[in-house]
Amino acid sequence: MGALIPDRIEEGFDRLQPDWLRSKGIRLVLADLDNTLTRYRQLEPDPALITWRDGLHEAGITLFVISNSRRPNRAQQFCANLDVPYISHAGKPHAAAFHQAMEQCGCGAEETIMIGDQIFTDVIGARLAGVFCLMVDPIEPEPGWFFRLKRRLERPILRAYERRKPR
Repeated sequence: MGALIPDRIEEGFDRLQPDWLRSKGIRLVLADLDNTLTRYRQLEPDPALITWRDGLHEAGITLFVISNSRRPNRAQQFCANLDVPYISHAGKPHAAAFHQAMEQCGCGAEETIMIGDQIFTDVIGARLAGVFCLMVDPIEPEPGWFFRLKRRLERPILRAYERRKPR
């Protein structure tokens, strides 16, 4: 089960301070799109996300979106509005998109962190790519039985994280 447990859990992406990331040698932040950086179907980035992206940029860190969204032009339109590179239809948890993003940005796994809201796509993908993984609380509940099932399956893994977390 250890491979399923994220390295760190936070309430949201904005809890990760750019200066802290830079102090850890991070040059690339890979991030899931829907329910991690923004709500489903939202096309314009929130001011908090823009401020965070700007802080990353000032710290010399690239924000790069890796999305599994199959909706036509979803990632393309949002990332154009945010002015960040992206890969859509990423096929997470397979590591290919992670490696492609790192190669495109000239960064190694030790300089990269992944932020996502799902264990079975984001955390496993980060583990397979060899990058640090930060899991965030989902922005909103997902519709449909499939997501409810996945969230139930995540519960024991999240409890294991809480047991391992230093007090």
